Amino acid sequence: MLRSVFFRGLRVCSIVLGPVFLGAAALAEPAHGIAMYGSPALPADFDHLPYANPDAPKGGTIRLGESGGFDSLNPWILSGRAAAGIAAYTVESLMGRSYDEPFTLYGLLAETVDTDEARSYVEFTLRENARFSDGSPVTIEDVMWSYETLGTEGHARYHTAWAKVAKMEQTGPRSVRFTFNTPDRELALLMGMRPVLKKAQWQGKDFTASTLEPAIGSGPYVVDRFEPGRFVSLKRNPDWWGKDLPFNRGQHNLDEIRYDYFGDGGVVFEAFKGGEIDTWRETNSAKWAREYTFPAVTSGKVVKSEIAHQRPSGITGLVFNTRKPVFADWRVREALTLAFNFEFINATLNDGTEPRISSYFSNSVLAMAPGAASGKVADLLAPFRADLVPGTLEGYVLPQGDGTELNRGNTRKAVRLLEQAGWTVADDGVLKNAQGTPFTFEIVLAQGAAEVQSIVDIYIEALARLGIVPRVTTVDDAQYKERTNTYDFDMAWYMRALSLSPGNEQMLYWGARGVSEPGSRNWMGMTSPAAEAMITAMLEARGHDDFVAAVQALDRVLTAGRYVIPIWYSQVSRLAHDRDLHFPERLPLYGDWPGFQPDVWWYEALK
Repeated sequence: MLRSVFFRGLRVCSIVLGPVFLGAAALAEPAHGIAMYGSPALPADFDHLPYANPDAPKGGTIRLGESGGFDSLNPWILSGRAAAGIAAYTVESLMGRSYDEPFTLYGLLAETVDTDEARSYVEFTLRENARFSDGSPVTIEDVMWSYETLGTEGHARYHTAWAKVAKMEQTGPRSVRFTFNTPDRELALLMGMRPVLKKAQWQGKDFTASTLEPAIGSGPYVVDRFEPGRFVSLKRNPDWWGKDLPFNRGQHNLDEIRYDYFGDGGVVFEAFKGGEIDTWRETNSAKWAREYTFPAVTSGKVVKSEIAHQRPSGITGLVFNTRKPVFADWRVREALTLAFNFEFINATLNDGTEPRISSYFSNSVLAMAPGAASGKVADLLAPFRADLVPGTLEGYVLPQGDGTELNRGNTRKAVRLLEQAGWTVADDGVLKNAQGTPFTFEIVLAQGAAEVQSIVDIYIEALARLGIVPRVTTVDDAQYKERTNTYDFDMAWYMRALSLSPGNEQMLYWGARGVSEPGSRNWMGMTSPAAEAMITAMLEARGHDDFVAAVQALDRVLTAGRYVIPIWYSQVSRLAHDRDLHFPERLPLYGDWPGFQPDVWWYEALK
């Protein structure tokens, strides 16, 4: 099965990112779907998404575990910690994403989408029967209010795209058009992915304030019961207007999705072992191989499934906050990366089985090529040559240790780099600068992240050999969110998933606005005109080669910037789950990704 999924994925990639890229056809008339490049893989009369089971039975419950707590039911703003599942399952957007293609949308609330060859505008026509959960119709007025409110008062992730909308206008009883002020081919798709809320519910209320009032949405589920910080239960709406749409056939099969909250990740796992929740996503390969011997597994009540995928590795590891002077020098960041003994840590925690993240887009065609930049990649980066960190153009490879605990070779290299940056070990064994100030910093971690704590513990021992003694501060989930939202940390644990179709979200991740604007994904505080130029080139690309070159050039800027000390990634997701919960044999291109569990799962008791 995994073999067929892999080659199918290559076929889909060739459809979307292959030669048709060069002739990215305009939608000559309103269509059922839209792809970032080329045409949607599914025809207008498709019956169901290829990774959904249209014959899946309805019913049953899935109980999911979350760490921390929640104090809000509004996930579309910066303030508060919103309950899980609200955004994904109680509201809908105009278009829905297929996770079997790099970036393709099909009609959901909208029955058609229309744009021109330049994608200077996009127009959507609502389905006549689209309804909110209270039975009222979804109107163009609701759509326009939602888009403007999110774009001006919502979370920062909505602001970038909204700023590129020159005009929003109603063009018919059920139609709305967005005209853009910037060349950006992704905007036509992004405008199809915003949540549509009911305007009347929010009149006279402060949209930016946290609230425990459930939003009236048009999605498959409604909020049934909840206790702040303890649980939230979503109930499938039997009167859901969209249950018979081909896009939804085989999706949203469970009667109830329940999220139970626990103190931290370790407690969530114990709850799973004890049968209090139904599924657990294991990130440690050694633990997966050796420690799943508890009674629920040995009795067959819990089964282990490995889900293959073909998505980029993304980035996971310890992020440097370059807003802090101690991390402003790339030589310091390289020295501390040299001190991070990946080979020893991987062997200790994973039996050495997992590959290291070598770049932000590794494990995909979008990853930077080894060695010096050439061709279009070199041409894109050339105007920024004077300001690029060493290794960007010449080629950068993460330091490789000798596998021993002492890692002497890399330690010596780190000492030399720190000396070049003005830091030397004093007579008392402490690393100091010329003014005698010790080199110290704080690592902020979320409570209950046991594996991360183990990684940091080994790292601290290595740093001690350089004369560095960092402070480690463990905070609860709410504090961690607050501190990272406001960049109140020196180093923190960082995770960013990346897709096969990167676009506008990259500016939120790496753009200079995130240096001071709270709530961005730019935790490292990078300011790079080169990175922003590469993102612009991605968004304006008309051909396959141009797009890939721009992403590979961005990958070079990010990786050689030494902003994150990366750990490993896995080529499969490991899910342990109740044996009565099932998923289709046909896996999506993205594998275990949003849109997979519980979206296409179903409950069926084994006889």
